[in-house]
Amino acid sequence: MSTDATIRTDLRIDGMTCAACSSRIQRRLGKLETVADAQVNFANGRARIDHDASLGIDSLVAEVESLGYVVIDDGSGDEAELAREANLRRRLVVAALLTIPTIMISMLPSLRFEAWEWVVGALALPVVLWSGWLFHRAAWNNIRHGATTMDTLVSMGSLSATLWSAAVLVTGMGDGHVYFETGAVIVTLILLGKWFEL
Repeated sequence: MSTDATIRTDLRIDGMTCAACSSRIQRRLGKLETVADAQVNFANGRARIDHDASLGIDSLVAEVESLGYVVIDDGSGDEAELAREANLRRRLVVAALLTIPTIMISMLPSLRFEAWEWVVGALALPVVLWSGWLFHRAAWNNIRHGATTMDTLVSMGSLSATLWSAAVLVTGMGDGHVYFETGAVIVTLILLGKWFEL
């Protein structure tokens, strides 16, 4: 507590994927009339808000969640963190197992065979869509709220490479080059980076 009328509330926030996310939350909370100070730390996923006692925690939670993030009850925080890590690890393993043959077939002409593009597309699609779902969901939430983050870039890059390749493969347009491996590599490397951050 800073003064008699001001209280401090700490919130644990899930769904922040970059520093831009924490900045958005901090700006939004700081604009509330009865908030004296708001600090959001991306590294530890926490927000510290000094605010008037008349502003309830539910209002703070509603503001954060209106931006597309989730406020976690501190009592369930460790379990939620373990579940998030397990989900990330599962997505990374699937992505790595499917991306390696995708890269090898795409980059080494000696490994290519008739209709190899279809096989590479079938291998890359689960990587881009399922393993990359975290990025696509976050990008969609951010776009709905008029913001862009690193997730937007990852989602656009992986989806554009995959959709272009699918269009080339199905219609035969363009020069016949497909870039399924690009979408798969983008997702896999970003997931690997997130896993290193754990």
